Amino acid sequence: MQSECTAKKKEIKRVTEPHQIKGESKIEEVITKKDVLVLNDKNAIPFFFKYQKENLEDKVRISTRFGNIDIKLYENTPYHRSNFIYLIKRGYFEGTTFHRVVPGFIIQGGNSDRIETSRKRAQIGKYLLPPDTKKGYKHHRGKISMPSSEIKNPYKLASPYEFFIVQQSPGSYHLDGSYTIFGEVISGMDVVDKINKQNIDDRETPLTNIFMDISILK
Repeated sequence: MQSECTAKKKEIKRVTEPHQIKGESKIEEVITKKDVLVLNDKNAIPFFFKYQKENLEDKVRISTRFGNIDIKLYENTPYHRSNFIYLIKRGYFEGTTFHRVVPGFIIQGGNSDRIETSRKRAQIGKYLLPPDTKKGYKHHRGKISMPSSEIKNPYKLASPYEFFIVQQSPGSYHLDGSYTIFGEVISGMDVVDKINKQNIDDRETPLTNIFMDISILK
């Protein structure tokens, strides 16, 4: 297991999305088919601009075999909050895993090697979110943040399907300004700690899958 000192130097592993960032172009009208929208870099922002006004939920629960992690999402990071709510309502997270664990640092979730996960991504769409790092939040222990894509991405655009929770105490402040914090754990940090202690391989992948589902709390 890595020492806390070593963990502090860790960066968040960026997520490769199977498409490139395109240059600025005219926003196309959002087109729906049977009420299902396939998102892309052109229509995602106008879609979430409207979606965040109509879907105001701000508390969610991550369920795992180790217990539940309850999270409060921040209202003033509207695109990231509404993206997370949208993915939950689309059932995206069911069957995904905490696929990356860095002892004394973070747990990262929202991906899996299952074909079903790839199919869900294809149905929802390929898009990135703009960074929102100037709201005054710090990567304290228990904050939930979003990794950025590594494909030609000088503006740190966020990969919408994955997230990480800071386990390090008191925090991982070298990440501030590079990743968007969009919520915090309000219950279940003991579960985060249990997941962070699981055995991993040399790729920081848990030796036993840690499946999750995420639901909205009323």
